[in-house]
Amino acid sequence: MKTVVLRTLFFLVAAITVNAAGAQVRLPSIFSDNMVLQREAAVTIWGWSAPGQKIYVTNSWNNATDSTRADGGARWTLTVNTPAAGGPYTLSVKGGDTITFNNVMIGEVWICSGQSNMQWSSLSGLVKPDSALVASAGNPGIRFLQVPHITSEYPQDDVPVSWKECTPETAKGFSAVAYFFGSRLAGELNVPIGLINSSWGGTPAEVWTPADEIAASPELRTAADKQSPHFGRPHLAGSAYNAMIAPFTRYAIAGAIWYQGESNVPTAPGYDMLMRTMISSWRKAWNKELPFYYVQIAPFKYGNKYAALLREAQTKTLGLPKTGMVVVSDLTEDVKDIHPRQKKGVGERLAGLALAETYHKPANAYKSPQYRSLEIKKDKAVVYFDHASDGLVVKDNDRKANAAEFYIAGEDRNFLPADVKIEGDHVIVSSKQVKNPVAVRFSFSDTGIGNIFSKAGLPVAPFRTDSWEVDAKEK
Repeated sequence: MKTVVLRTLFFLVAAITVNAAGAQVRLPSIFSDNMVLQREAAVTIWGWSAPGQKIYVTNSWNNATDSTRADGGARWTLTVNTPAAGGPYTLSVKGGDTITFNNVMIGEVWICSGQSNMQWSSLSGLVKPDSALVASAGNPGIRFLQVPHITSEYPQDDVPVSWKECTPETAKGFSAVAYFFGSRLAGELNVPIGLINSSWGGTPAEVWTPADEIAASPELRTAADKQSPHFGRPHLAGSAYNAMIAPFTRYAIAGAIWYQGESNVPTAPGYDMLMRTMISSWRKAWNKELPFYYVQIAPFKYGNKYAALLREAQTKTLGLPKTGMVVVSDLTEDVKDIHPRQKKGVGERLAGLALAETYHKPANAYKSPQYRSLEIKKDKAVVYFDHASDGLVVKDNDRKANAAEFYIAGEDRNFLPADVKIEGDHVIVSSKQVKNPVAVRFSFSDTGIGNIFSKAGLPVAPFRTDSWEVDAKEK
């Protein structure tokens, strides 16, 4: 009997060993031919195999082999040190079988997310100069990863994706903002660029934020409950995050760019808290204080002042470390079109932030002038700005060469069009009808397009100096 038991155990162990030796090794789809791995980083490689299976990962940049063993849950993970930018390389993963990834580049990886203005591609329509640039796109050092529109109730660990080289054909359907962002980075850093486009038109920021983070805040939960079902896009908190962000949070990246906010205009007062929560949750998931650069929503005829409040909330989010905002009011051709077509300027301004703040490239001016303080001098209000050391100028923009969109009010809170005089990095605002001014507003409406710029050509960000309750209905 003892011999029979021993034989049985021997054959069971042998069968398990054979099964493990022949088990297929599998990795998430984000590991594919043409991928970009973050340079000079301890990059995590992970996947699945038979429990106990020995896994070997070999790279061609230094011919080193790293190894690990799958745990009892059939999962394995290890880290590989990447060199300075370069390629193409190969990466081989051997378990029961061997998978080899070809044409692998080492460079900078960015995730690009938001709603339709980030999703917008040249196939959707761009202004002619931008469209022509995309049509001639061809840079094997830039790689695209397009994330499909998928939702999930729970965080996922894999979705069907694959990396593609940048060609005129692949660029056509890819995010135009992301393409122009990556193109400028590639040109000025001279390194391969990987762009992960995970965006979905019409989505509120709640769907890109983990549901438990929303549920933990009564304010965020109340605002999220106001997002109603809509054909063609999700509305439940965390539903896009679970399927379109969570699967990639172990993949090493340099940072994130974001273009969203239009779908949160009705709940604008809470948008700053929402964005801080979302950004913090992404940083927690990646275990890194990711640089996060975003676009302030463009002028559009919403018919109320909630858009002004949302832009104000976006400006407040700059209080979070390693964030940056680009202003795009001057890139708007039609305030009745929620999709401005000049995406090249948007992408390049985002790249300007990344080049200066993340890569520490010398830059004279890469931020829009922003309101700093107000000083009342008798019947005049003097407004001081940050990021305007070279001075401010008025651009004609096919209208009178006077600074537009400035309003001034006294204690009665009645805002009237103001006269404006520019003096270096500040402006003097006044009105004959306002003898004792107390507050100034600039482009504080849904469609306001100012014509005051830094000398570097960046528009002044909309602002108000007061904190009075706002009647959101436009007069």
